[in-house]
Amino acid sequence: MLQTALRYSHTLLKEIIKPGDHVIDATMGNGNDTLFLAELVGNDGQVYAFDIQEQALTKTEEKLGALITRSSLFLAGHETIETTIAESQPIQAAIFNLGYLPSSDKKIITLPDTTKQAMKAILKRLSSGGRMILVIYYGHDGGNQEKNAVLDYCTNLPQENYSVLTYQFINQKNNPPILVCVEKKKQLGNS
Repeated sequence: MLQTALRYSHTLLKEIIKPGDHVIDATMGNGNDTLFLAELVGNDGQVYAFDIQEQALTKTEEKLGALITRSSLFLAGHETIETTIAESQPIQAAIFNLGYLPSSDKKIITLPDTTKQAMKAILKRLSSGGRMILVIYYGHDGGNQEKNAVLDYCTNLPQENYSVLTYQFINQKNNPPILVCVEKKKQLGNS
């Protein structure tokens, strides 16, 4: 059976993340992706997770349990990646779930400008063969603007350096999420 966008995002991450890697959860939310990433990076890896809502941080801490030692949780927007993570730190993968935190204030949403800032910061740090994944939920006020900004940005990435995939069910009602995967191409001489 075809996988949902969220499940497929995990398949794409599992293919490339190994113990010891450093990865980013750009939208911590309820902590599901942070936990998933913490399991993949092992004891020697690190997950950097960002969210602007205290509720997200609390739920993620609870969900991580003993795996909290593999994670750095930031009560900050993903646009702070540029100043929070050293540019010299290679990042193997990053994931965004764009939109709003389920079961919370639907007026608190991710925004096109801050999402673009975060994407640029991640791509600067992305390892050769690394992936940045965005699951775009856009059925809310402001969602279409962010969807269009992300798709426009990713469409214009140079094909010499990046492969960009979109994945979406097109016969479903209620704005089915769109998955975008940006993979940094391996350059000759790089592993």
